[in-house]
Amino acid sequence: VPGRICLFGEHSDWAARYRLTHPEIPVGHCIISGTNQGVYAEAKAHPDQLVLRSTLPNADGGEHTIQAILSTDDESLIKVAQSGNHWSYIAGTFYQAQKHINRPLGGLVLNNYLTDLPVQKGLSSSAAISVLTARALSEVYDLGFSVEDEMELAYLGEITTPSQCGRMDQGCAFGSRPSLMTFDGETMTTQAITVSNPIHLVLVDLGAHKD
Repeated sequence: VPGRICLFGEHSDWAARYRLTHPEIPVGHCIISGTNQGVYAEAKAHPDQLVLRSTLPNADGGEHTIQAILSTDDESLIKVAQSGNHWSYIAGTFYQAQKHINRPLGGLVLNNYLTDLPVQKGLSSSAAISVLTARALSEVYDLGFSVEDEMELAYLGEITTPSQCGRMDQGCAFGSRPSLMTFDGETMTTQAITVSNPIHLVLVDLGAHKD
């Protein structure tokens, strides 16, 4: 699952929520594109636990690996999700999956063996992990999720954590392509965009931090 960059319409997903109480506010629109960097993983079923492994880049160009085993009961998942740690997005998405899927689920072995997407840089690395978890569940348990299903589950999973994301972030689920997203209250629609000529983007890290 790649990262996501917003080209036009930043925060239109947030603004459009106010249409629920103030319908005079215009519908929100944004144009996004998936990046050519992302998170990669292999997944398989586990009887009753989340067995997680993640390989992450170091600032010096190297990499390191972290691992965790999580229980899949609701209380444990919510505790991890609300901690805001590295595993919180997986825990939140798995928790929401258990709430919304009308069939029993086992656990999941998720090996995130490569991450070349810069994390915590505004490129939707957290949404990519959430979408990755939803996609892994769909593949492993043959749930037949559409891309929109993956996005909705990932959104619900991410807002279970302390992250205050909007629905735009989950557009990374569409892959490395540009898309037009339209927001009306809590309703979202998407449309692929055909680009007739190459658009070259250079992303510069200014060393900023979220407040």
